[in-house]
Amino acid sequence: MKHKDNLHLWQHSHAFGQHIKRPGESRTFIVIALTSAMMVVEIAAGIKFGSMALLADGLHMASHAAALSINAFAYVYARRNAHNERFSFGTGKVNTLGGFTGAILLAIFAFAMIWESVARLIAPVEIAFNQAIFVAVVGLIVNGVSVFILGHQHDVDGDHGDHAHAGHHHHDHNLVAAYLHVLADALTSLLAIFALLGAKYFGFIWADPLMGIVGALLVARWSIGLLHSTATVLLDREAPTALRAAIRDGIESHDDNCVADLHVWAVGPNIYSAIVSVVTRMPRPPDYYKSLLPDRLGIVHVVIEIHRCTDEGEPHEP
Repeated sequence: MKHKDNLHLWQHSHAFGQHIKRPGESRTFIVIALTSAMMVVEIAAGIKFGSMALLADGLHMASHAAALSINAFAYVYARRNAHNERFSFGTGKVNTLGGFTGAILLAIFAFAMIWESVARLIAPVEIAFNQAIFVAVVGLIVNGVSVFILGHQHDVDGDHGDHAHAGHHHHDHNLVAAYLHVLADALTSLLAIFALLGAKYFGFIWADPLMGIVGALLVARWSIGLLHSTATVLLDREAPTALRAAIRDGIESHDDNCVADLHVWAVGPNIYSAIVSVVTRMPRPPDYYKSLLPDRLGIVHVVIEIHRCTDEGEPHEP
């Protein structure tokens, strides 16, 4: 039939911009290179000079290089599979899945920090102060540079629920996870420097493991915030109240339209899909109702269901 020949006019891509290389991807690879280089230097120096402090920090760097590699993989996979039709709404959630995985690794890292710190409070170990302080200072510099490169400006606590501004609710969760990993490293190094100086010059041996616990609790808090914000996207939680209200207002402010049913969920960073059921006495084409939605909402896929309402109030299919 003739309309089938022109069917492409009503079809569209579901990539939703996921095929475009994100700024966070290049930054993450640069940070991985820095972290890996530092890891190799510390492990090699630890083996050569017999320093357990250097060796331990090198292995710690290796764990974060692995975590950052997961974030980098998520970027590349999402971009290369953006047009894969097996993904109903594109690969936007791969970004969120990378952030969710990073949050779990952060939680494991925080637990390991608490475990080791408590063990050292119970049974203090001898500390090679000069070597340990050197490692902490170098680690702080490297991680400070990494934090600057990633340059994340959003709130690290993640999702702020219904109080978030419509259209600006979800961040690049993958970038948040990478940022928090290097920030956790920088925090650990900074706390270690203060604790080691206190232990070396004032005999506060307990300060080192205590600062480890403080740092772990803060990292755990970041992890919980990121887990919450990523899980809401992965589980298709409804979009914020402000965004849903903007959709209702846009449609109900014209004619005698009434939104009977509304579902809005995130399909990627700052992008949403929506299903809207409209009841009206004067049915119009779906494109008309789509035109009533504000552009700022970030809605990339909309399905409009229209029901005609009679004077008796009984709904009928158009």
